[in-house]
Amino acid sequence: MNTMNIVNIALNILFPLLLGLATALAALSLLHMLQLESYQGKMYLKWVAKHAEAAVLPYLLAGVAALLVRVGALWLAGNVQTIAFALGAALYLLMLLTLGFEALKKQKQAKKPLQFTARVKRLLVALGLLGILAALGSMYVQQAQENQIWAGRTLLQFIGTEALRYAPGALLPLTVYLAWLITWPFEKAVHTWYKNDAKKKLAAQPGLIRIAITGSFGKTSTKYALGTLLGETYNTLFTPGSFNTPMGVTKVIRESLTPQHEALIVEMGARYVGDIAELCDLVQPRYGILTAVGKQHLETFGSFENIKRTKAELIGGLGQEGCCFFNADDPACRELYEACALPEKYLFGFEGEGLYMRAEGSEVGPEGSTFTLCVGEARIPCATKLLGRHNITNITGAAALAYKLGVPTEAIAAGIARLEPVEHRLQLIQGPVTVIDDAFNANPVGAGEALEVLKRFSGRRIIVTPGMVELGEEQEASNRAFGEHMADCADIAILVGGNADAIAEGLQAAGFAEDCILRTATLAEASEQLPAYTEPGCVVLFENDLPDNYS
Repeated sequence: MNTMNIVNIALNILFPLLLGLATALAALSLLHMLQLESYQGKMYLKWVAKHAEAAVLPYLLAGVAALLVRVGALWLAGNVQTIAFALGAALYLLMLLTLGFEALKKQKQAKKPLQFTARVKRLLVALGLLGILAALGSMYVQQAQENQIWAGRTLLQFIGTEALRYAPGALLPLTVYLAWLITWPFEKAVHTWYKNDAKKKLAAQPGLIRIAITGSFGKTSTKYALGTLLGETYNTLFTPGSFNTPMGVTKVIRESLTPQHEALIVEMGARYVGDIAELCDLVQPRYGILTAVGKQHLETFGSFENIKRTKAELIGGLGQEGCCFFNADDPACRELYEACALPEKYLFGFEGEGLYMRAEGSEVGPEGSTFTLCVGEARIPCATKLLGRHNITNITGAAALAYKLGVPTEAIAAGIARLEPVEHRLQLIQGPVTVIDDAFNANPVGAGEALEVLKRFSGRRIIVTPGMVELGEEQEASNRAFGEHMADCADIAILVGGNADAIAEGLQAAGFAEDCILRTATLAEASEQLPAYTEPGCVVLFENDLPDNYS
């Protein structure tokens, strides 16, 4: 057996395995985007279409380059041709592996890196198998052609065979989608088993107080506030961070809920109609809080009416003996309150008739807030480190339910005094330069409240923001209005990314000086420019920080 035969055999054995490995590794950045899009295939494809240059072109060029080398080798002969074929295959593998290692390197700088969950690992296996199958299929077709199953092997047949070999990598965004489709039935079965297991665990604790909190914004802050207040009287478990999806909630119930817990608080997020109903079916809550209904995630909901309908799913999920609290200061919440047929429904907030609990006499400043909660004949003086009027609204909703569940007024006041800012939600970081970290916020109401907080600070006031996303056709107008409001609250505006022009138009319309507006492509670039504008005593508001799939 000569050297070339050994090389061919080695390639036939190793190449499919190496191609499978390279395909899976090169797909890491695409899997990251799929994960950030909550494994929603439709949203992933939408992201690919929007970012075609970065998401499609590198993989396509790798496949085309390898194919051209392989086709060019046809005009060579003997051992030289065999070596050229091997070099073409090696070039392709090298390019895919390079893209994969670049993806791994980028994960270190990602705001929310790819989590190598069991689902991601299964997708990687599926991608590897697709790469291996493509290589084996190409080899089988090539052998069939050489054995003249067809009448000779034409150039087009050769190109078609080679294209089959390189298709999974060259069309990697679609290969990732295919892997998602292949694994979806299994993932659905796994999710169903886990959710049923969580339901059994909940059913074993019939006395557990189950509370659901939803809203377009304010739900995480309200959850933490309620968890603190209920913790004064009950052994309370609440979902951590932004665990607000069916699988996130399922994980918390299965891994953290114990027979000693007396109350469970679940934050419920939604991007599609039916999401809240699915979560209510899992948790079977008796009590609910609706924090606000706003124009968030319009790209996925399609309309504000769909958002309202989805938030109203909470009411239907509370059962015939349910009890729900509504934010009276939010027109859509009050509308849902009026239509609600539950035996127990209550309003909370600052203004309006018929409030179960009212916040009065609020004083909001750079160091926190003071206010009085009024419920029945009781008046509860309160002080909190939390910034912003909207946080007082969130606290009022939490306090209303805590009071309803028997938490004493003294304990409510003590719990409110102990509340800490939720990370990245108007979190104050003191220093020579004061930082207000509101990076998680991304809605028009919350952004407006953050500007009002910034306005109350003395010294030079700087805002760093990419504006707001997922507002559909209203995105440009909302960012323009954001800019107009900003003009009255900031001295320097550092605008990041694609919304900069719309925000700048609003700033300029309100008379903001052009030389006080700085446009940057990324947050990293903005951070590099920031020291040139800061001085001791100034304050910087970081308003929203887009996730990696919007960068």
